[in-house]
Amino acid sequence: MNIDVAGLVDEALFIASPNCDERPPDTVIELLVIHNISLPPGVFDGPAVTDLFLNRLDPAAHPYFATIAGLQVSAHFFIRRDGALLQFVPCALRAWHAGQSLWCGRERCNDYSIGIELEGTDDLAFSAAQYDRLGALARALHARYTITASVGHSDIAPGRKTDPGPYFDWPRYRASLLQPENK
Repeated sequence: MNIDVAGLVDEALFIASPNCDERPPDTVIELLVIHNISLPPGVFDGPAVTDLFLNRLDPAAHPYFATIAGLQVSAHFFIRRDGALLQFVPCALRAWHAGQSLWCGRERCNDYSIGIELEGTDDLAFSAAQYDRLGALARALHARYTITASVGHSDIAPGRKTDPGPYFDWPRYRASLLQPENK
């Protein structure tokens, strides 16, 4: 897996989200933030997450969608249950994924982080394909950027966010960072 100078991953399907902007000058990318998302909650494989990140989610299509109408959010990456990798924002830009956040005394985690959404919920285990893809992506991001930590959304927005949830296997993820790349 290769990442170009703009931060585009060669193995990802790139779909440009408007919900991003420039990072502050001289920002060092050093944090990975892991999230989960499914729209409507608990429903997988549909277009709703992409529609949300592209500002085209129809609030009349599902009662839950009306509660998030008007949100302008994105993430750098979205990993589907089958391991498919979508990229919505180049890593060089700031994706709008963390919201009000704090890590190690620093606010505004969007400024210096990369957001990775896993298709899922807080109450369901993630798939082996997702862990495989997440591990490969994280290894590539570590090789390209000065990543010092991987955290859950709940770690940087406690009390406000709960994802990736109790079923995210942190030991499995951390072990995947040590795996050699297949050449």
